[in-house]
Amino acid sequence: MIRYRSAFRTTTWGLVVALALMCTACGGPWRDTYFKKGVDRLTQDDVREKLGTPHTAKTPALGGDSVWTYRVSMGDKELESMASPGLSGAGESVGALLGKPGEGPKPTLYCFRYTLTFNEQKVLKSWKREECVPGTRETLMAQ
Repeated sequence: MIRYRSAFRTTTWGLVVALALMCTACGGPWRDTYFKKGVDRLTQDDVREKLGTPHTAKTPALGGDSVWTYRVSMGDKELESMASPGLSGAGESVGALLGKPGEGPKPTLYCFRYTLTFNEQKVLKSWKREECVPGTRETLMAQ
C-alpha cells in the first residue's frame, strides 16, 4: 500500500511539473503575458517602470484615451515560444546567412510594435502587438 501511494504521488507531481512547463512554453513573449494579465489593472506608472519611457506617447489635450507605443526587437527563439504552426526553426537558416564563417549563426531579430491604450484614469484599456513593417518575418523566412 505504501509503494502504491509513493508511486501515485510521484506520478502526480510529474504531471503537475509537465503541465506547468507546457503552459510556460506556450505563453509567448513575456510582454504579451504581462499586458494580457494587466488589462484593467496596470497603470502607466507600472508599465513605465517595467519597460521604460515609451517611444511615442499621445495624450489628447481635451481628455480621452492615451496611446503609447514601444518598439521591441524579438528573436526567433522568443517568437517560437508563441507556438505558431510552421514557424519553428525556419529563422535559423536566415541567421546562418548573416553570420561570419566560424562564428555560427547569429540570431535574426525582428521589430515589433506594442501599442497600448490607457483610459483617462491612466489604466491599461487594451494592447496589440504587430510587426513594425508588416510581412518582414515572412519575407525573410521565405528566402
